Amino acid sequence: MKTIIKINENDNVVVALGDLNKNEIVEVQGKEITLKEDIKRGHKIAIAEIKASENIIKYGFPIGHAIKDISEGEWVHTHNVKTNLDGIKDYSFNQKLIENIFKDRNLTFQGYRREDGNVGIRNELWIVPTVGCVNGTAESIMERFKKEIGQLSIDNTLVLKHNYGCSQLGDDHVTTRTILGDAVNHPNAGGVLVLGLGCENNNMPEFKESLGEFNEKRIKFLVSQEVSNEIEEGVKLLKELYENMKDDKREDVPLSELKIGLKCGGSDGFSGITANPLVGRLSDFLVAQGGTTILTEVPEMFGAETLLMDRAESNQVFDNVVSLINDFKEYFMKYDQPVYENPSPGNKAGGITTLEDKSLGCTQKAGTATVVDVLKYGETLKTKGLNLLSAPGNDLVAASALASAGCQMVLFTTGRGTPFGSFVPTIKVSTNTQLYKLKPHWIDFNAGSLVEDVSFESLLEEFVNFIIKVASGELANNEKNNFRELAIFKTGVTL
Repeated sequence: MKTIIKINENDNVVVALGDLNKNEIVEVQGKEITLKEDIKRGHKIAIAEIKASENIIKYGFPIGHAIKDISEGEWVHTHNVKTNLDGIKDYSFNQKLIENIFKDRNLTFQGYRREDGNVGIRNELWIVPTVGCVNGTAESIMERFKKEIGQLSIDNTLVLKHNYGCSQLGDDHVTTRTILGDAVNHPNAGGVLVLGLGCENNNMPEFKESLGEFNEKRIKFLVSQEVSNEIEEGVKLLKELYENMKDDKREDVPLSELKIGLKCGGSDGFSGITANPLVGRLSDFLVAQGGTTILTEVPEMFGAETLLMDRAESNQVFDNVVSLINDFKEYFMKYDQPVYENPSPGNKAGGITTLEDKSLGCTQKAGTATVVDVLKYGETLKTKGLNLLSAPGNDLVAASALASAGCQMVLFTTGRGTPFGSFVPTIKVSTNTQLYKLKPHWIDFNAGSLVEDVSFESLLEEFVNFIIKVASGELANNEKNNFRELAIFKTGVTL
């Protein structure tokens, strides 16, 4: 079994595939290298002398520079490497489109075709509070409804609890209303009760107007302060919604109707070698079927952003990608924070050294497809193909943003593991087999076998089949565990 991997022929480091010991000899393209120290799994080893100020090359690109001389066989990490990143940059459009190697196979899944033409992969009954004050009320309504109905003939129920909807100003107020509106209109919900208090900033008349056209049989509204017993009224409205949705049936739907969010968290040294490239292949495959994927977590594009810019479909899309990147850098700088304050302690423990190191692995989830559109936070999908979405790297906020944009599911790659889920199925893809075996109740799919002599082609086929099963009703682990959350991005003042 291989002990190291050299990702790109131009790299001056390799990655350890397991824990290696000092004085152990590894072979790199016929050259024997003696390790100068113990090296942990996922961490980097210099395969040539690297002088101070010279770039560290991984994935064929610089991930930072040496801050002191590094000898062959030495551990390469935060103690001897520093990022090359700084603030705002000027970019030029250097379009390099890549032909998609996949073809349309006319595959289908079993989904719910809604009256407006959109497709859901779940038929769930939701309560969406307009304000955090009624979170407890919403839970009481849902629990009483389930007790009175007994056995449900729908996929699930959910209360989308959150902390906002009042004491917010400006953009934060608009953002909360927008994200909640996106959730209300999501096709994974066959019925939604919008529950308000009555005195909040996010008042019901304005919220209702912001929804645009909607199906009154699918969406109901209740203001708690306007009724004598909000629990009884809420249960009554849930029963009306339930009666309208309980007979909804799955039907054959082309894979072109799938919209999948791409996210990573708790990354490690294998993220850019196994799970992220696998998700990238899946993204390219889905785009070839006429489907849609979205990449987000903008701060984890810093250092690899030009790879996405070069794949912009047009000058306008290129300009939008530039704004996506620089606007987020300006957000950091507005609060006197460095744009490179990343990776996290867990990332570093897993072998990721700099933000460039993380970003070059992270952006592989976007595969090689052409970037067709760039969405602002809270916007919903308009164009099929690979999209970019403005949102931070925070797992819950970013995954919620993907769901709010219209994704029916989120693919979440991880090398450290996490149990959370967004309000749509959130599929965890492990970067290493050890994590998959340790946390089978968290992890849905193992990409770690890619460094164990399993071919990309066979694992991708298995992954595609698994995605189709989940889209057709098979539960992801976060659904089995009932770990489903909504988190909203906040940037301003709270009153």
